[in-house]
Amino acid sequence: MAERLTTAAAATLRASATAAAPSARRAARASSRAFFPNSSASAARARVGLRAAPPSRLPQRAMAVRCAAVGAAVSDAAQLKASREDIRELLRTTYCHPILVRLGWHDAGTYDKNIEEWPQRGGANGSLRFDVELKHGANAGLVNALKLIQPIKDKYPSITYADLFQLASATAIEEAGGPKIPMKYGRVDVTGPEQCPPEGKLPDAGPSSPADHLREVFYRMGLDDKDIVVLSGAHTLGRSRPERSGWGKPETKYTKNGPGAPGGQSWTAEWLKFDNSYFTEIKEKRDQDLLVLPTDAALFEDPGFKVYAEKYAADQDAFFKDYAEAHAKLSNLGAKFNPPQGFSLDD
Repeated sequence: MAERLTTAAAATLRASATAAAPSARRAARASSRAFFPNSSASAARARVGLRAAPPSRLPQRAMAVRCAAVGAAVSDAAQLKASREDIRELLRTTYCHPILVRLGWHDAGTYDKNIEEWPQRGGANGSLRFDVELKHGANAGLVNALKLIQPIKDKYPSITYADLFQLASATAIEEAGGPKIPMKYGRVDVTGPEQCPPEGKLPDAGPSSPADHLREVFYRMGLDDKDIVVLSGAHTLGRSRPERSGWGKPETKYTKNGPGAPGGQSWTAEWLKFDNSYFTEIKEKRDQDLLVLPTDAALFEDPGFKVYAEKYAADQDAFFKDYAEAHAKLSNLGAKFNPPQGFSLDD
């Protein structure tokens, strides 16, 4: 799903977490298959002032081992609610909204509606914390997101990774000016890397038939055309870097000065602000400094998608309403809840 809902319809944004560049071949694979084709964010350099625990400097494999050892069986509601304040502080100090959206989407976006068994069906189960899944091409750089929020997990051990990933994603949208997401929590974590989904579940940025590809991926998750288009609107956040994804310019007038690590090409001028400008910019195509991927362009070219894209370009309130519903739906895909009905942090 790159710092933004994958380029696919969804492509994250990473405004402040930077990934070590993979090899050229892996980099191209890495960001072309993801909700947000590898956006940028300088996580590795970010200093986060969480009182309880310093940011982890563990290598990726060691971190995955540690994550497996400290997973919680079920989330404590009080700890999860308290962790939301730490996430807000993290966002204020590192501008990492895009990469946290991407983290939540990529954990959930592996869901297959045709498989009933948990966790074989994939989805929001915290499996993305394991090294084997972090190494999937579409997840390039997401180890930086894990490093950013691991201190929060250390501070609040009685919460699950599955809930933490989805809480961070929803909070990032809300703190960027987006709608309140009607989230529920209580997701159960998988317990080991053998429960991770196979590679290849996430969308590509430049398939030969963009509209057909988007439908193939999102229909597998049980989502529809409206979900595809509205979730793509999260591309209003974040940037894509050509050295990682093969897409975009090295820098533009909107990205050359950051915030976070400078450079990359954004979909919108204010790429840390959540609004409907993604749709208006694609429709008007008047600024060559803004990115339009094949899967973005398809939203105004395919008749089934266009009706929704036109609606959201004209009506931000309608976009916010439908986006909040679709984001919540995505965050629940494949999850097993304890208690079964889940719980809210806002009751």
